[in-house]
Amino acid sequence: MDLRRVGAFAIHVLTASGAAFALLALILATGGHWAMMFFCLGLALVVDGIDGPLARLFHVKDRLPRWDGAGLDFVVDFTTYVFVPAYAIAASGYLPEGFGVPAAILIVITGALYFADRMMKTDDNYFRGFPAVWNVIAFYLYILPPLPWLALLVIVALCALTFVPVAFVHPLRVRRLRSVNIGLMALWAVLAAFAVVTNLEPGPIVVAALSAIALYFLGAGLLRRAG
Repeated sequence: MDLRRVGAFAIHVLTASGAAFALLALILATGGHWAMMFFCLGLALVVDGIDGPLARLFHVKDRLPRWDGAGLDFVVDFTTYVFVPAYAIAASGYLPEGFGVPAAILIVITGALYFADRMMKTDDNYFRGFPAVWNVIAFYLYILPPLPWLALLVIVALCALTFVPVAFVHPLRVRRLRSVNIGLMALWAVLAAFAVVTNLEPGPIVVAALSAIALYFLGAGLLRRAG
């Protein structure tokens, strides 16, 4: 038995576990357990953050050429970043009456097209167009004060930005201000975890801090034109 190949396959299993977290998140969402749904999506986010570096460290692509790690990652990411959050947005009741399902359909269609885009990233690792992080958008929809028409407008605008050549920063891979970006992402993770623990009612100070971090990352990308 080649233990290196076994270890490499274990990393693929780790990536695939994100799909299990997506399923658990969807089951919880259908029962209205929104905080726990975001907890599961958060675990999937952690998996997505560590499986790539592990795969590169252990040369998974070379040791297991049969298994397409990038394809597996895309399948899992679509379920956790787009599909389950689209359901959460449709079922939230925070959009104008009658617009929840159409908005969710628009999200999954544009999200699927984005994941099929072979030019989704620039040479300097910025995302080209809105990177379909609908798990984050759904999270903000649940913690911010409900403003249905504004929420719908934001969703439509982000769907449109999927196809517009504007840059969105990748917090871990973009070299410019990387230490600042990683620090803010760590702070965001702590505050988001607090929001989940408090059943998505973390209080105005935490909501303001989370909103400020989101605006920072939005601005950091928009200040650089996507090539």
